[in-house]
Amino acid sequence: MADEVWPVSDALAFLAGRWRVERTVRDLADDLTGTFTGTTDFTAEGEGLLHVESGTFEWRGTARPAERTLRYLPSPEVPGAAVVHFADGRFFHGLDLRSGHHVADHPCSADLYRGEFSAYDPDRWRTVWRVKGPAKDLLLTTDYRRDYRK
Repeated sequence: MADEVWPVSDALAFLAGRWRVERTVRDLADDLTGTFTGTTDFTAEGEGLLHVESGTFEWRGTARPAERTLRYLPSPEVPGAAVVHFADGRFFHGLDLRSGHHVADHPCSADLYRGEFSAYDPDRWRTVWRVKGPAKDLLLTTDYRRDYRK
């Protein structure tokens, strides 16, 4: 996807709703590829959004249900930006899409997660996470398309 990025003045307003999700997970060290397909719902919760992702993760020929929950809150410092927390309340990363693109780092033990977020239009965005560490060498690419189906 070589699309031009699309500036987002309010990350939470942009994300609200249901999105179809397609993710490719590449283990670069072992030359393995897996996929996740499903949906992500961003629903109102307090001042922010509850992010609930659910679907099927296929890895090494085995498909299994997968899900995760995150919380997106308004950034206290940057109007229109958000801060993302894990379900247990720990900080994950910031998200400022005012230019249409954002890079965030998240250190996790000995690993570094570097995420790139790009918005393309009101109905499409992408994340690319590069994970490097002593035991990890991963590339996770996720495409989101707004799901208008009820």
